[in-house]
Amino acid sequence: MAIIEGFRVRNFRPLRDVAMGRLSGGQGRPLTPFTVVIGKNGSGKSSLFDAFGFVADCLATDVETACDMKQRGGFERLLTKGEQGPMRFEVFYREAPNERPISYELSVALDKAGRPYVESEVLKQARKGTTRARLFPFLSLHSGKGTVWSGEDALEGADEEGKARSDVELTDRRQLGIATLGTLMEHPRIKRFRDFLKGWYLSYFYPDAARGLPSAGPQRHLNIHGDNIGNVVQFMEREHKARFNAILTRIAAKIPGIVKIDTDVTQDKRVLLRFNDGAFEDPFFAQQMSDGTLKIFAYLLLLEDPEPPPFICIEEPENGLYHKLLDSLAQEFRAHATGKKGAPQIFVTTHQPYLVDALTPEEVWILQKGTDGFANIQRASELEDVRNLVAEGLPLGGLWYSDYLDAR
Repeated sequence: MAIIEGFRVRNFRPLRDVAMGRLSGGQGRPLTPFTVVIGKNGSGKSSLFDAFGFVADCLATDVETACDMKQRGGFERLLTKGEQGPMRFEVFYREAPNERPISYELSVALDKAGRPYVESEVLKQARKGTTRARLFPFLSLHSGKGTVWSGEDALEGADEEGKARSDVELTDRRQLGIATLGTLMEHPRIKRFRDFLKGWYLSYFYPDAARGLPSAGPQRHLNIHGDNIGNVVQFMEREHKARFNAILTRIAAKIPGIVKIDTDVTQDKRVLLRFNDGAFEDPFFAQQMSDGTLKIFAYLLLLEDPEPPPFICIEEPENGLYHKLLDSLAQEFRAHATGKKGAPQIFVTTHQPYLVDALTPEEVWILQKGTDGFANIQRASELEDVRNLVAEGLPLGGLWYSDYLDAR
């Protein structure tokens, strides 16, 4: 499964220029399969989380709609204070560990009428036979016009490049080029990136949504709000009993008393999610369960998806959870991100030291606001004192609580 090695965002809210991991310049170490961003309130964690969401929403809708979504409020509110634009994003990833790296660069600006549009969009890849060489564009669009190379190899500069190169012009500058070109058989690389980006899962789960009564019927995947959790349980009970039993075993270890979770269908064909506590004869329904129980169950259900999304983003998973569950939850995230081929990459933001205690300095990034009001980011492993103290056995979250990870 593809893995993001680096991500850069510029001119997006307080993120004037924030880069993580390895980018197209070839510098830096790649992001880990399980990556966690920490920081104080107001440091920019939510903005970084939403930067991933914004790129995904640009594909799912268009750049104007993505800007105008309720939580964003338009291009002007997204643009970094004092900047003229454009907003820029770069995703650097590989389709598999030993595959050639690919870089996707997106710039969003305002046109003369004040409407957001795709100023530029570039997909680049190293030539065949190399893994860390110079990247060549196989899609290059500016204001909806540009060039695309078909097939599997970037032919920039090669004798036969004319056979694979064609000029393109989009009819709508608000749409991403990969949205259209990625549907064509002659552009398999664009299709794979489009499918990868389309598969990103950003969790906006909230327990009240999971307490709803959806129409009955099995569904394969948990949606971003979690309001179909009962439908997914129906599917897992029917199609993947072993996986579902494994979830029950793990949740029973985390939340004493839970011995069974299943569903019941009402007369009007609504699905009820039931939790059986061994201390009580009658089951509890989702509407009666705590926020923490619902969240833990939803996360385990997401991780055990037989066809998991390639990239999972979760903002502050600790909210509503007992602090002693956080170490176990972090271990679950890491195990699923690193345990097997095809596992999802997991990206988490948190402000909870108990969760950070379970992490290594290589997995943790520290987001802070500088004196100029703009965010900057640093990997915890770059701090020599922190590396040495962790090597001596001190927990990383405890060091954060003691201000070793904050600017000094």
